[in-house]
Amino acid sequence: MAILTVCHSLGVASFACAQAGCPDCLDALMQEHAGLVYYIVRQQEIGGVEFQELVQEGRIALWQSILHFDPGRGYTFSTYAWAAIQRQMWHCLTYANRSRWYREAEAWLASADKIEEDWWQGQVRQALLEVVGRLPARLRRLIRLAYGLDGQGPYSLAEIGRGWGISRERVRQLRNNALLQLRLPALSMHLRSLCERDSRQSYLLARSLNRSWQRSQRRRR
Repeated sequence: MAILTVCHSLGVASFACAQAGCPDCLDALMQEHAGLVYYIVRQQEIGGVEFQELVQEGRIALWQSILHFDPGRGYTFSTYAWAAIQRQMWHCLTYANRSRWYREAEAWLASADKIEEDWWQGQVRQALLEVVGRLPARLRRLIRLAYGLDGQGPYSLAEIGRGWGISRERVRQLRNNALLQLRLPALSMHLRSLCERDSRQSYLLARSLNRSWQRSQRRRR
């Protein structure tokens, strides 16, 4: 049969007993000084953190104060614990504010990114329409239909061919002729700069595509 023992340490001795690992003394001291936690929470008027969360932080500080209190230093436990509880609460508040600031900053950055993205897309669309607008009328209409630049479509080459009464292959040829002109540096310079496709390598690739298309057209003849 186990023998249950109850610690009867009182006063300053109870702190030494709790620090030595006595759960009875630790629980008794936590209950005895629990009111200090609630008092400090109410006195501080700390905003931005839930009341119960602050109480929990205060109880953690109280527990740590019990385990580290040294009566030989000449000050009372309430003075020692008061400073520790306040410090714990302000750390909690600082962390909460920092977390809220990060959330607000992330939301602001996401909003700024969306604004910048919308602006960029608007600039690209405007530049694209300006370039397409410099094509001959028939090719301009074809590009608008094929890529949905008028807010409708995009339409397939076969659909455009049926509407115009020509073959799909002929529509493909017209589209490639239009793309050939759109790749020319004189027309595409501004649009390429917006899309970061204005490097020497990008222009060489465009020229290669144009020459390949022109060679295929000559072979057909």
